[in-house]
Amino acid sequence: MGRETSVNPLRRWWPLMVAAAGVIGAAGTGLAGLDPPWTSGIAWPRVPVVDPGPPGGPPSDAVVLFDGRDLSRWEGGEKWTIRDGYAEAGGTLTSREPFGDCQLHLEWSTPPEDRGEGQARGNSGVKIMGLYEVQILDSFRNDTYFDGQAAAVYKQRPPLANACRPPGEWQNYDIIFRAPRFDAAGRLISPAFLTVLHNGVLVQDHFELLGATNYRRPPSYAPHPPRLPLVIQYHGSPVRFRNIWIRPLPDPREDLLAELRARLRSGPQSAPAAEGGDR
Repeated sequence: MGRETSVNPLRRWWPLMVAAAGVIGAAGTGLAGLDPPWTSGIAWPRVPVVDPGPPGGPPSDAVVLFDGRDLSRWEGGEKWTIRDGYAEAGGTLTSREPFGDCQLHLEWSTPPEDRGEGQARGNSGVKIMGLYEVQILDSFRNDTYFDGQAAAVYKQRPPLANACRPPGEWQNYDIIFRAPRFDAAGRLISPAFLTVLHNGVLVQDHFELLGATNYRRPPSYAPHPPRLPLVIQYHGSPVRFRNIWIRPLPDPREDLLAELRARLRSGPQSAPAAEGGDR
């Protein structure tokens, strides 16, 4: 019986490792330029600089709707109570300025006493354009109809998760909204879309709204202006709000990729190498 010999595994893989190192070395020394990287050829506009501000915002380009001091940007604020940096609901609020496509941030807290049940606990809502409602409710260990609980698109879509904190604790919504489009005759061209993060948890994922939210009738679209006021609904509960800001968003219909999409559909294309970039 012959002697057993051990083979160093590095000897087996060494030629492949050397070859790989040669390829990496060629890229690092610029020899990869012999096979130029692909570029889109799009003349991108300069990306605007936005200071994100402190955690929770507001960013430098946001419209601050409530900073803890006054409700001068709203109609109906005279019925609210402001103290300790928050405002306590006493009626419906309507923003003086209209908005369409937007990123909206607001923080809210339901009453610390968990009295009542279902829709009778901390009921409120934020209606984008005064028509499309994201429900505000104390849904911490409080059952109700699912398309009416916190972070639901009211009567249209339950949230993907119940991310509610206990009553009395501060919660936040971050909402991305795309307004519907209508043609000159009032016909719907494209519906509204809505994304919601509740306390950092994705609970509505680019949901296509079926129309304005209603209580006694099904959702439906009716033509309206491209911008309308924001509404915070009041249902008799002293829900608290703070740190409300909104960022108008650019119209997404400007498709800078249209020419590139057409080129890609027609088959593989080559493009000149860009200066610099990742390698």
